[in-house]
Amino acid sequence: MPDDDAIDTQFTRMQDATREDYQAIAKHAMAFGKGLPDRVLAHLELLRGDSGGYAVDRLTHSLQSATRALRDERDEEYVVCALLHDMGDSIATANHADLAAVVLEPYVSEKNHWIVKHHAIFQGYYFFHHLGLDRNMRDRYKDSEHWKDCVEFCGRFDQNCFDPAYDTLALDDFAPMVERVFRTPKRSIYLPDPA
Repeated sequence: MPDDDAIDTQFTRMQDATREDYQAIAKHAMAFGKGLPDRVLAHLELLRGDSGGYAVDRLTHSLQSATRALRDERDEEYVVCALLHDMGDSIATANHADLAAVVLEPYVSEKNHWIVKHHAIFQGYYFFHHLGLDRNMRDRYKDSEHWKDCVEFCGRFDQNCFDPAYDTLALDDFAPMVERVFRTPKRSIYLPDPA
């Protein structure tokens, strides 16, 4: 068994663990956390090959979104959010935006998190009416300070990213950005928010 998989504790119930046990576990958690960017990129690869009926597969859609955001000179965090906004399509088909938002939340600004979390209902503006739904469902969030930001994201970097002829960058082009954004959490559920 490799060292990083070594068992350092013997308890079978968390309530029986010691300080030393949890320090050993924290050490492993820190090492495991460093691999998060690679796991996120591997998960994104699951979108390759499935078009969902669109003219490009889901991975190409995500890459086009990020490529357009990069070429529009958005900051790196925004570009990574554009890249990952639909990452939940593979295993959270009924709430893909929520999955992506949860993954990104500790690492991005509150605004970017809000955009990713709500983009699916805002994207509905472009097609809900064709399915007998209210295309203006997004208006339930009209009072949010990020409403216009989400409208802009969907208009500029989501609804128009299904073009097989678009000069789209490769996933490897974005890997360093993903690494940097996921390097250090900006907030944690375990720690108080910075004031």
